[in-house]
Amino acid sequence: MVKTLIKLEVLKRIRGTSFARSLAIGILMLFIGILLLGYLFLFGLFLNRLVTDVLEKPDAIIFINSNLLYFFLLELIYRYFIQQLPVINLENYLHLPIPKSGIIHSLLICSFLSPLNIVALLIFGPFAFVEVMLVYGMAPALVWLGAILLTSWSMHWFVLWFKQRFEDSLTGTLIVFSALLISIGSNYFGLYDLGGFFEPVFTFALENPAPIVLLAIFFILSYFLCFAFYRQNAYLEELAEGEHLQFANQDLGFLSKFGLAGEMANLEWKLIIRHKKSRTYLMLCLFFLLYGLIFYTNPAYRVETGFSYLFIFVGTFITGIFMLQYGQLFLSWNSPTFDFYTHQKNGLRALVRGKYLLFCGISFLCFILSVPYVYFGWNVLFIHLATFLFNMGVTIHLVIYIALWKPKPMNLNKGSIFNYEGMGLSQFLMIVPLVAVPYVVFLPVAYWFGDYFGLLALSIIGGFGLLVFPMVSKKMADVVVEKKYEISAAFRQEL
Repeated sequence: MVKTLIKLEVLKRIRGTSFARSLAIGILMLFIGILLLGYLFLFGLFLNRLVTDVLEKPDAIIFINSNLLYFFLLELIYRYFIQQLPVINLENYLHLPIPKSGIIHSLLICSFLSPLNIVALLIFGPFAFVEVMLVYGMAPALVWLGAILLTSWSMHWFVLWFKQRFEDSLTGTLIVFSALLISIGSNYFGLYDLGGFFEPVFTFALENPAPIVLLAIFFILSYFLCFAFYRQNAYLEELAEGEHLQFANQDLGFLSKFGLAGEMANLEWKLIIRHKKSRTYLMLCLFFLLYGLIFYTNPAYRVETGFSYLFIFVGTFITGIFMLQYGQLFLSWNSPTFDFYTHQKNGLRALVRGKYLLFCGISFLCFILSVPYVYFGWNVLFIHLATFLFNMGVTIHLVIYIALWKPKPMNLNKGSIFNYEGMGLSQFLMIVPLVAVPYVVFLPVAYWFGDYFGLLALSIIGGFGLLVFPMVSKKMADVVVEKKYEISAAFRQEL
């Protein structure tokens, strides 16, 4: 069964019209994947030295055992965003005289053949043979490594169940990140140490094989629980029905005050909520609001006077991340219904104005949510305000202008991870306005007059951009109208 399904999937991809592009991207991703896995293996080889020499911990094994929980929480996050089921359309097989259980077993077994399932082996395998085996011997080292691998592999089945249960919803994302933040926060503030609570489990594995037996039983049970859930809900469209009923028709009430553009913005909001790829971008936008914690809390970026110039990028990123992620596929989101707008009176102009309105509204919300960063200093708030104004007055137009270079069609129902539909050269160049343009304004003024005058320059130019906003946005709408037949023809191409 597994062999047959894999063969059918390979034939489907080979016969697709975009096979050459997919093959080129696949080869590139394979090379990058091998490179990353190689780095993980090297990290595992030197893990004991990193713990003892860099972190200056006396016992590397005890330290690793005490922090394995945080590794598994981190693994939960990257599995949640990256791990996917094999691309097999169940509806194509469920009506055939094939046992449903056989299809589900094949689906789950194929999903296990993933590079994610060797990450723990690459990191802790070398450590087990370099450090653990020298202290405890071969058998305890193998039992210890087996306990880690079985825990990691059990998480594979849990994530398959969890993602399908919550269907990439905001609820699932909040649960995942809340678990990580609560665990790290409780340890940081000295409330309790969850890592230390689970440390005896892996320490006991060095003395007795009982943990690996229990974890093997747990691994098997988790597989069959996952199998039972998928078999019971084999018609996948039923899983998302409840969520769609709850959220798909919700409006953002304040947008209706902006006339036809507001109605288009509301339609765009419903599109975001209904489809996996756009919904994932919205969730990542909320996640990247925490991006500043990496830099604002790092002593390496503290300076005696002024602030680190890297903070300009951080502020631009935090207040403009949705505009960059969602805006890079400006019209591709509407590729299935683009012809509808072309045949409506002022339909395309209203669509463009509605997108502008939504970008500005969500970027303003991101700025408001970033205000608590003032805890790290008033200069951080000034940076976010200046970069927000610059994003609204300048960056938003640059992003949309670049996104209009030969937009490509896109399937909205696919996830965003490793999905390059709708992507072209212009999308890969999108990072330029986000990174380079603010510094073109800021650096010369900051060099001659000081850091805060540089922020003032960003604010003034952004404010001027807001004054001419109606004229520039009208020009962008004119570009879309002029290219509507070219864009419409491109969107009719089969993916």
